[in-house]
Amino acid sequence: MVFSSLLFICLFLPLNLAAYYIPKKNSIRNVIMLIFSLVFYAWGEPKYVLLLLFMTFSCWFFAFSIEKAKETKPKRAKLFLFLACFVALSLIGIFKYGTFIISNITAVANIDIQINPIPLPIGISFYTFQLLTYVVDVYRGDARAQKNYFNLLLYASLFHQCIAGPIVRYSDIDDEIMNRKPDMADFNKGVMRFSSGLAKKVLLSNQCGAFADTLVLGDTALGNSQLLSENIETLASGSALTLWAGMLFYMLQIYLDFSAYSDMAIGMGLMTGFHYKENFDYPYASSSVSEFWRRWHISLGTFFRDYVYIPLGGNRKGSGRTIFNLFIVWALTGLWHGASWNFVLWGVYFFVFIALEKLFLGKLLAKIPAIFGHLYLLTVVFFGWVLFRFENTEVMFTVLKGMFCMNANPFSTHEILVYLKDNFIFIVIAVLACTPVVKTAKDLINQYSKRNQTVNVIYSVYRAVIPAVLVIISAICLVGDSYNPFLYFRF
Repeated sequence: MVFSSLLFICLFLPLNLAAYYIPKKNSIRNVIMLIFSLVFYAWGEPKYVLLLLFMTFSCWFFAFSIEKAKETKPKRAKLFLFLACFVALSLIGIFKYGTFIISNITAVANIDIQINPIPLPIGISFYTFQLLTYVVDVYRGDARAQKNYFNLLLYASLFHQCIAGPIVRYSDIDDEIMNRKPDMADFNKGVMRFSSGLAKKVLLSNQCGAFADTLVLGDTALGNSQLLSENIETLASGSALTLWAGMLFYMLQIYLDFSAYSDMAIGMGLMTGFHYKENFDYPYASSSVSEFWRRWHISLGTFFRDYVYIPLGGNRKGSGRTIFNLFIVWALTGLWHGASWNFVLWGVYFFVFIALEKLFLGKLLAKIPAIFGHLYLLTVVFFGWVLFRFENTEVMFTVLKGMFCMNANPFSTHEILVYLKDNFIFIVIAVLACTPVVKTAKDLINQYSKRNQTVNVIYSVYRAVIPAVLVIISAICLVGDSYNPFLYFRF
């Protein structure tokens, strides 16, 4: 089940909110939320609910043991921390990276055996990291161990963010698990946030994805090894402008898709009294790669900063060690996104630019006009998404060469020019949706409405009506629309 489905919008979410607000006690509401969350997860992966239950139990048990032992027996507490991390990382290693590791070993050893891929449990990367933050924070003393297993299970499985984030730290919502107080102001903000995220997903992201799949092939075709030769031939013969346009649409899609999911998750949290931190801050408006990664998938970036980079020594042990620590973080960031060498390459690619910015490039970017830094950032990120999209390196390099007419392909064709002309208005709207232009305009109108009664009335009506309009339009677009993926469900 996905947030942008008619089943979720018209049945699951209304039922959840109705059942949630009938009781007044948070303890009963927690039971309701837990039931709905497990049903939501089981809808797509019924057998892997057991994995979620076990991993949560493991972290609950070890965290409780850590808290009991850390004052009098610190070595035992450290052992429990190691065991908790070992169990969690072993499970994600088996399910997410098992096939990848075995296939690489057999390839190096030149062993020809048939490997049956291990199905990837939905959301395992997200809830594993959440549980790891909980255990580590208990060990550090930044959070109290949760005595009630089912409350910790609610934290790990909460359907708002279990499947595709944001990665919510236990310490951020520890108090809200039992003491949250939903109010109408937050509920209204949540409805607006959810509806705008839904519209962003359905009206913009899905269309960008359909365009990208048309111009540079979709995941189904790219994932079929039997079509490899055909895919390479198709991409090699495409015009350079077709490939550039296809990757532009993918660049727009991946931001609109993931930020829309985060918007909906944050919105549903507000509706029920949970306050999740922001996960995106208009990253394409950045002027450096370092700034981009402070604005993109913020919850993942802060996880690696606080639980990997800083424990490794951060920037406290000289420039050489800093660069090494950055390399570890970005190699792991790449691997987190998928069990494939292109993701490792993608992570190392960004490591190179961030390391250069740390050494000297950052100072240079600070001295030149911001527009040049912005163009530099967009160029780096654009080609980064090429590495990210194509798991097969032969296909990837075919696209890269084709962008510069190195496949003996034409620069442009009549068809792609007509295609772009017909969709020009949509492209402009999608690009603006990736910038803070709309937010800035809304903030200015909001400020002006406080000084003008007429504008205030109009703005109040707008805020009351627009969520319903966005949900209705989105629902209409979803009727009969089979293209409705969430890209980050893969991770």
